[in-house]
Amino acid sequence: MVHYILKTNPFGYIIRDEIVLQGNNYKNGMVKIITEGERVQAGESIFRYYSKNEENLIRKIEELDIKINEAMQNETVLFPSDVKVLDNKIENKLDEMYEQNDLTKIIESKKEIEEAVEKKANITGEQSPSGSYVKKLINERAEYEHQLNSGTEDVKAQNAGLVSYKVDGLEKVLTPSDFSSLNRKLLEDLNLKTGQTIQTSEECGKVIDNFKFYIATILNSEKAKEAKVGDSAKIRLPSQEELSCKIVYIIEETDGSRVIVFETNNFSQELISYRKISIDIIWWRAEGLKIPNSAIIKEGELYYVMRNRAGYIDKILVKILKQNDAYSIVGEYDKDELKELGYTEKEIINMKTITLYDEIIINSE
Repeated sequence: MVHYILKTNPFGYIIRDEIVLQGNNYKNGMVKIITEGERVQAGESIFRYYSKNEENLIRKIEELDIKINEAMQNETVLFPSDVKVLDNKIENKLDEMYEQNDLTKIIESKKEIEEAVEKKANITGEQSPSGSYVKKLINERAEYEHQLNSGTEDVKAQNAGLVSYKVDGLEKVLTPSDFSSLNRKLLEDLNLKTGQTIQTSEECGKVIDNFKFYIATILNSEKAKEAKVGDSAKIRLPSQEELSCKIVYIIEETDGSRVIVFETNNFSQELISYRKISIDIIWWRAEGLKIPNSAIIKEGELYYVMRNRAGYIDKILVKILKQNDAYSIVGEYDKDELKELGYTEKEIINMKTITLYDEIIINSE
């Protein structure tokens, strides 16, 4: 048996249902809360922008933390049990942070540590001889923290999907909301480089619908001209991963070519990282023998070939897998199919088949 594939090798333009998110403070720089390619729920924070002068404010808060800690260490604590509970909590949270890789959970632990430190400072400061000094430091720290928090800006997902920071400005141009605007000129005028990775933005992000992706391609082959909306095919990506697809839209061009849009439910990282890639469209594949149509005999709904093996002529039943005007790809029926055709168990056991090097008689009639 030989493996046959009918394919074409065009370029594919990747179309996604994606919403770009950008806040007002995008010039301040951003902290990514959800990493590239992770799923997010609607309303969940994806990233945040730094506040103005954030580095300076953080430095001042850290300096005040040192001063507050030094002042507290020099005092006799009147409520040692409360402070001990807070000390244990701070120590446990620090241990959790060292073992944690999730940025969201690290941020939560850091916030809890800061709250515990502040409570400890309040307990110690209020009851110590230098309480007014400690309280002054605490108030100063609270003011800096207020400036820090009031200047930050959280950006949240409007819908569930995959998070990406690869933004190329084509999110509203290549959109699945209206395929009728697609045509050959629009795609070619984008002047995209094949296989070029989309750059990561440091100012915005986006959420992509991870259930459906689309690939638009310009085709001029005979098979493409025969294709219809609803037809299935497979698309092979540069990584050799194959995606099951179906045709959802066809645009006829004046030069006889067609822009065909394929839809797939299979997720691949290549569908996020690139906008234009080389693809193979596999229209069909079959494993069988290639035989001229002139060697095939049709009787009712069944097909046969005449085999000459060492002078003995046998009539062999074959199954047509694929066929064009000149050739057919043929294979064998399985046991269950033969039973459905009316063959007995004994007939199936004694049934002859053809092999790769058999001699087939052409125009035997």
